Amino acid sequence: MDRRPFLLALSTASVLALAACAAPVTGDPEPVPTGASSATEQPSAGPVQPVGEPEVVAEGFDVPWSVVPLGDGGALVSERGTALVKQVLPDGSVREVAQVPGVEPAGEGGLLGLARLDDGDSVWLYAYLTAASDNRVVRMPLTGDPARLALGEPEVVLEGIAKNSTHNGGRIAFGPDGMLYVTAGDAQQRDAAQDPASLSGKILRIAPDGTVPADNPFPGSAVYSIGHRNPQGIAWDDGGQLWAAEFGQNTWDEFNVIRPGANYGWPVVEGIGDDPAYVNPVYQWSTSEASPSGLAFVDGTFFLAALRGQRVWAIYTDTGEASAVPWFEGEFGRIRDVTRGPDGALWFLTNDTGNDRLMRVGLGPLQEG
Repeated sequence: MDRRPFLLALSTASVLALAACAAPVTGDPEPVPTGASSATEQPSAGPVQPVGEPEVVAEGFDVPWSVVPLGDGGALVSERGTALVKQVLPDGSVREVAQVPGVEPAGEGGLLGLARLDDGDSVWLYAYLTAASDNRVVRMPLTGDPARLALGEPEVVLEGIAKNSTHNGGRIAFGPDGMLYVTAGDAQQRDAAQDPASLSGKILRIAPDGTVPADNPFPGSAVYSIGHRNPQGIAWDDGGQLWAAEFGQNTWDEFNVIRPGANYGWPVVEGIGDDPAYVNPVYQWSTSEASPSGLAFVDGTFFLAALRGQRVWAIYTDTGEASAVPWFEGEFGRIRDVTRGPDGALWFLTNDTGNDRLMRVGLGPLQEG
């Protein structure tokens, strides 16, 4: 497949300059995040591309939103409207683990992102959810036999994120620094994205227990970056640099290098602008070709789930230029999340009909030309 830029490829100097400006993130990495993108000691092999035909891992989901791989070859999946966490067993069968209490689904709100954390003898499942008055992050003990996992009572670790029928954000992931990163939409309150005192329209960063890290860019605040409309994808590359994908309004969706304290422009700017006060995206798509949700970094390659675009984007930044190639366009409907599966393949969630599927496809070296 031709590895060509789509709509936009930045110059080598531009992309490297953005990456060079990113301040290193520090923190205590004692807990071990599982199923989250993180930096590694050695660079991943790659870049890569899908190889062969996608296969069904499991099916029968009702609007699934997030997938967390498990070490036994299975996974946990959240369902937005039912508030159920479901377990995919290695043989492809699916069982209900629990219905998360306190979830009040409406519109784009409900049970959204999941992340797992192993912390000493404890294992926690974190969840971003829409409650009666707000969006919040809770954590629940994950217990039981590997074939029959169970969840304990939820404990709130972050609350007070504004909710609405749309623009709820909702992705959570542990970074290589051991901190939990949270994407929060503007909840249709556009100007809140520019207000550092608001949690709306932000990427947030907290410790696993919900406290604010001392090295956050806004002292005493969970806010990590501002000026976002509705980010739903976050992932880290081999160097530990955070990247994010964001829904635009009518024109441009964005793929951004995230720097602590930086302003990404919404609602003043959508996509690439000419105001130096705002950080431009490294890459942009028309909203009909993306509407980005989950993001993963696998073997030197970013993979992006596209809802309205109904495809998986492979994004390459290794040459210093950003380029993107579409895969599976229109074959599986809306794609909500992507991750590296426990088998090393690319796993992705469809998000269409009430009978959605968890799919897998193998990965192989990128074919040039």
